[in-house]
Amino acid sequence: MADSLRDQLLKSGIVKQVQPERPREPKRAPSPGKPARHGGKPGGKPGAKPGAKPQPAAGRSQQDIDLARAYALRAQTETRERKQIEQEAAEQARLRRERKQKIQQLLDGKVLNKADADQPRNFEYGGKIRRVHVDAPQLAALNAGELGVVQHGGRYLLVAREIAEQVRAIDAHQLALLVDPAASGIGDDGVPDDLMW
Repeated sequence: MADSLRDQLLKSGIVKQVQPERPREPKRAPSPGKPARHGGKPGGKPGAKPGAKPQPAAGRSQQDIDLARAYALRAQTETRERKQIEQEAAEQARLRRERKQKIQQLLDGKVLNKADADQPRNFEYGGKIRRVHVDAPQLAALNAGELGVVQHGGRYLLVAREIAEQVRAIDAHQLALLVDPAASGIGDDGVPDDLMW
């Protein structure tokens, strides 16, 4: 069972355990013949102990102060953690932008897609079946591993194997298809790579 915040604070030593006050004994009437006792100092309050510290007028106990301090420390820690998470997210976004820019520079002028290509080549990418249109020589080269497919800017781009491998080195997730020429020609699912489907 999870400890309460108070239990956690007590274990960490931030808050000290305050002993509950013992019930006070009811005042007894002075015995006949004895004068009533007042505090040890002249002008002291009746029933006050000599050398006792006066209680704060505000009524805040030490436990309340310790608890408030613990909440303030907790809020500071949460703020610091939130800032660290935001900084890490900003750094990741910066790295993604740099990788995207490098891939864009690498692909400039090297894309082999043809507007008049009429043969679809289906492949699995991101858990879904995707398609790129190629002509007959490109289909043969793609199935032989001489060409690859890179996903960039929402499009599937046909590129030479060297470019595809450079893209994989920058960001492996952007490489959508690159057939291994050493493979037997049968895909992981038992279907030949060059089968039209």
